[in-house]
Amino acid sequence: MKRIYSNLTELIENNLNVPEVPEAEDLMKQLKDFKQKGFITKEQFYNVVMWKSPRPKRHYISNSEEQIIQVSKSILNSNSEDEKIMLLTSLKGVSIAVASSLLTIINPQNYGIIDIRVWQLLYLYGEVKTKPKGQGFNLENYKEYLSILRKYAKQFNMDVRDIERILFFHHKRIQEGNLYK
Repeated sequence: MKRIYSNLTELIENNLNVPEVPEAEDLMKQLKDFKQKGFITKEQFYNVVMWKSPRPKRHYISNSEEQIIQVSKSILNSNSEDEKIMLLTSLKGVSIAVASSLLTIINPQNYGIIDIRVWQLLYLYGEVKTKPKGQGFNLENYKEYLSILRKYAKQFNMDVRDIERILFFHHKRIQEGNLYK
């Protein structure tokens, strides 16, 4: 029988040592100088988006280096979550989930990747009340998701990405059946 915790706090407390996935760790290293440099190259953009979701490859490729540099400069200078997501999703092929991946890779302290698994777990624990299947996210969903992850990150003095990763891997352990029903 798979263990279901009585609350999210207990789950996080008991799963604090979930290591970062090597692919994400490599991408974070590649983009660690983002703030210093002030932009993301097309190659860096491509590496992150293909890691998250390779299906829209032809759309990703159609974004120019100039577009990617301009958008990445703009997100660096923005304090608005709405604006950051709108800028990133203005790039061809970039969904909210892919945009969240870009933000997470460049700033794992403040961001987590919105994901079907984590959303389903948040739904299971009563943290979110909509979209039990964890699909079809919009900007408001992402802001709600970030708010919840940030609350737990602050409570446990952890990066938002760490909380998201703990929840992701816990869902993988308890999931029964197909992820996409």
